[in-house]
Amino acid sequence: MSGDTYLAYDYPLLSAFWTMLVFFLWIMWFVLLFRVVVDILRDDHLSGWAKAGWLVFCVVLPFLGVFVYVIARGKNMGRREVSQAREQQQAFDSYVRETAKGTGGPSSSVDELARLSEIRARGDITDEEFAKAKQMVLSGPGR
Repeated sequence: MSGDTYLAYDYPLLSAFWTMLVFFLWIMWFVLLFRVVVDILRDDHLSGWAKAGWLVFCVVLPFLGVFVYVIARGKNMGRREVSQAREQQQAFDSYVRETAKGTGGPSSSVDELARLSEIRARGDITDEEFAKAKQMVLSGPGR
């Protein structure tokens, strides 16, 4: 065997552990980098020039830029994320409320009776038809 061949026993268990540790730290680093970039772009209190400065700092010197950003502005990163989550939840809740109002779901018997009396007042239905419809409304669905 003239060439370098590596078999499974040539790569010890501790080396596999360190390789996995470095790999997961590398992934964690990218997660942190992306979170910092998203936080920079999301922050409404930073001016455009400040955002550009932080982004250049994080791109040119990524390790130093991210660590300085986390030290300088990290305390408010969580607050901004929580406030954005609250805003999204409030927007979703208001959307659900508006949608529920607009569907015209099951109307109350009072609304039905008011509509029936308007129809009878216009003369579209007779008194007998009104009485039958009133009885159906008052008996409710499934009774």
